[in-house]
Amino acid sequence: MRERNERLVLTILRRSGPLPKAELARRTGLSAQTVSVIIRDLEARGLLDKGQKLRGKVGQPSVPMQLSPNGAFFLGLKVGRRSAELILVNFVGKELGHITKTYNFPTPPQTLAFVRGAVQELCATLSAAEQKRLAGLGIATPYFLWEWASVIGVAPQEMAAWKDFDLQAEIDSLYDFPVFLGNDGTSACGAELTFGTVETPPDFLYIYIGYFVGGGIVMNGALYPGRLGNAGAIGTFPVANADGSISQLVDTASLIGLERKLAQHQGDPTLALDPSVELHLSAPSIVDHWLDEAAPSLAQLIIGACSIIDFATVVIDGNMPKSMCDVVASRVSKALGDMPNSGVLEPDIIAGSLGPRARALGAASLALSKKFMLES
Repeated sequence: MRERNERLVLTILRRSGPLPKAELARRTGLSAQTVSVIIRDLEARGLLDKGQKLRGKVGQPSVPMQLSPNGAFFLGLKVGRRSAELILVNFVGKELGHITKTYNFPTPPQTLAFVRGAVQELCATLSAAEQKRLAGLGIATPYFLWEWASVIGVAPQEMAAWKDFDLQAEIDSLYDFPVFLGNDGTSACGAELTFGTVETPPDFLYIYIGYFVGGGIVMNGALYPGRLGNAGAIGTFPVANADGSISQLVDTASLIGLERKLAQHQGDPTLALDPSVELHLSAPSIVDHWLDEAAPSLAQLIIGACSIIDFATVVIDGNMPKSMCDVVASRVSKALGDMPNSGVLEPDIIAGSLGPRARALGAASLALSKKFMLES
């Protein structure tokens, strides 16, 4: 019970910002004495700091408590179909460094070599005392990675080794800190929940447009991973095309589709995966052509999701500049309004706040959540 109460206090401070003890007692439902004991212990462990005194109209000024940036550090590893990334963040989610590697397709030996080198390089930026506060490494990766070989244009045998390879166990054997594993879409959703800056209700659907589209679900203010940790695996959702045929969402609303359209129009297909390029400005007709398929497909998904759980908000983010994500969210909102949706309240469609770093940050938030937050 003591650990749960500590996690409750840390979770409230993370989501609400600095608060005085009296307000923490009110929000947690714990006694003032219990909160004082918890605060004192968390402060002694370096997880909390005192904020600036707040002077009211009467009585003594209150002292808000806040998360200590150097209270703990976390590593987040994103293993994708075209790139791997390792990120280092502090206790408040500030990025302290990141390293990225691109490839045609991932292999286990290549991934482990990247992890060894990147962990050593990022940890070297911490002092000896800070390294002792490294609290874990999270991994965000697509599940069933070996099944996507043909889609990304490589022979199945090139990625077959992933089927019997336990990435979490292999990395865990290298280090003293704990290692956690999560689906990349769910992890990105967790990053928005933990570190994001957009206002969201307790329940929302999250969509992440990467090389392949994925997503996550938040229920009652907590990430909902599902029975196998794969809730929000929206890529397999069936959608109707304009010609009446049926596709999966992954075929119509992923950046692989934008990559192919760039190649068809003599453009540079690698730009589809470069989050620094504002393609909606440099190649607007190609992006519009892609969105002509992607936006209605995402609208179909949203109607389907909202017919089961009445989400008030849908957050859309992706491996793209914020300005382009705003365009995508706007087009999806318009497509949603053009669809028949009797009996379903149309949700707000908003752009996420983390963009290209969402999955790596989500991996780091996975480690943070497992150690220091209430997860339900």
